[in-house]
Amino acid sequence: MIRRIEFDQQLEELKTTLRDMGRHMEEALAAAVESLKSLDAEKAQHVIHNDVRLNAMEEQIMDIGTRLIVTQQPVAKDLRRILVAFRIASDLERMGDLARDVAKVTIRLQGEKLIKPLVDLPQMSDKVRAMVSESIESYLTENTDLAYKMAEDDDEVDHLYSKILKELYSHLSSDPDHANQAMLLIMVGRYIERIADHATNIGESTVYLVTGHRPDLNQ
Repeated sequence: MIRRIEFDQQLEELKTTLRDMGRHMEEALAAAVESLKSLDAEKAQHVIHNDVRLNAMEEQIMDIGTRLIVTQQPVAKDLRRILVAFRIASDLERMGDLARDVAKVTIRLQGEKLIKPLVDLPQMSDKVRAMVSESIESYLTENTDLAYKMAEDDDEVDHLYSKILKELYSHLSSDPDHANQAMLLIMVGRYIERIADHATNIGESTVYLVTGHRPDLNQ
């Protein structure tokens, strides 16, 4: 009984850290896109420098989970909870890298003016941040309905990305003097779209946790 209490306490610590990691990642993406909208290099540098916090949180989750496996020797679903947490932490760390890449585009565009006010990219980012939050919640509550919702949300993100691509490629032909900026903004769209894919991966991991089978939600 004591071992179970200790396990539950440490598992809760792992979940809390994972929730904090998700929130930090959402904040990083929001700040990165905001820096791009205003071409704010200082805000972009803040995002880039803060990426180490996500790395530290991932290491903390690995440490907690490894300690649980070694000391508690969990089996079946308890073991899956820990292994899935490892995978989710890895997805979040990669999301953080992509948010950092968005901020780096802001740095590369210093001295320029945006070819147009950014509307669709921030809208895409808002949708993806909601996906990140819901994907983490699906794991914490073991809610497979919320996990499967990732597939629908990812389709919406893909639709927005296609719209952005179409518009920016038209800029490449009509305004060749700003082709480099258009390509960089296309890259930003790709970075955000990849974050959505990682959120969908978390949904898949939740379904695996609950059912023991991993679906393919990234179709």
